[in-house]
Order: sequence, then structure tokens, then C-alpha cells
Amino acid sequence: MRNILEKIGNKIIKIVDWFYFPFLRFIPIQIFRYATTGGANTVLDLLLYFVFYRYVLDMQIVDLGFIAISPHIAAFLIVFPITFLTGFLLAKYVTFTGSELKGKIQLFRYGVTVVGAIFLNYIFLKLFVEYAGLYATLSKGLTTIIVVIYSYVLQRYFSFKSVEPTAG
Repeated sequence: MRNILEKIGNKIIKIVDWFYFPFLRFIPIQIFRYATTGGANTVLDLLLYFVFYRYVLDMQIVDLGFIAISPHIAAFLIVFPITFLTGFLLAKYVTFTGSELKGKIQLFRYGVTVVGAIFLNYIFLKLFVEYAGLYATLSKGLTTIIVVIYSYVLQRYFSFKSVEPTAG
């Protein structure tokens, strides 16, 4: 399975890198790959959310017998594990391929950073909208910038940490 994922990752790298040339002078390749795969995963997330919310759940409350879940939250709960996995696989096999950490450790650390990102989204949206009085859309934009930077740094230096040779 790992071999198959590596082959798919290499094909995705070739496709992403083909579009890199115009950005060569502005951003490093790893950041370009992160932005491209993260953007693609975000589009997948939005598309799946729309399909599940609108067509699968038919915008109806999901009654599990012991709890009723609103359709927008139910769609999130269904889609989140899918895009969590695709995000992890893209990070592991496309963006941060130099990491020598075991996959289980990477997955656990990736999960920790995602939980942190969810927490930061909540905190910054509350802060910007309710305390700073900014418009919700502007607040979401600022929050997204902060969370993307946080996610990149933690994924690069924590989740998919590479063993750097020391000068000596």
C-alpha cells in the first residue's frame, strides 16, 4: 500500500511542479506544494460538504435516536475524516517527503496540529468578530491566514520533521 501511495505521490509531485515555474523566484517549492495540495484539499472539502449536505442528507436533521444532529454539523462530521486523511496523505507523500518519522507518529502529530487549527479558528473568529468588532468575512480571512501559517510551520517542524544533518 505504501508503495502505491508513494507512486501516486510522485505523479502528483510531477503535476504540481509543472505549474511551479512562474513562481520559482517568489516562493520555495515546498511552500508551493503545500499551498497547491492544501488548496486542492480545501476544494475537495467544500465539494464533499456541499454534496453531503445538499444531496445525501437532503438538508434534514439526522436523528440517531439518542441525539439529533443538524444537517450542517452532520455533513461536517461525515466529511472531516475524509479530508483529514487526504490532507495527511498529501502532506506525507507530496509536500513533506523528506521526513524520516514513522507514519504512525506523523499521523498522530498531524492530528494534534489539526486539533490546534480547529481551536485557533474558534479563538480568532471569536476574538476578531466579538471583541475587535470586525466583519465576519474579514475575520475569517485573517483567521485563515494565521491558521495556514501555523499549520505549515507545525507540519514542517513537528508533524513531518526532517532529520537535518548538522554542520560539523
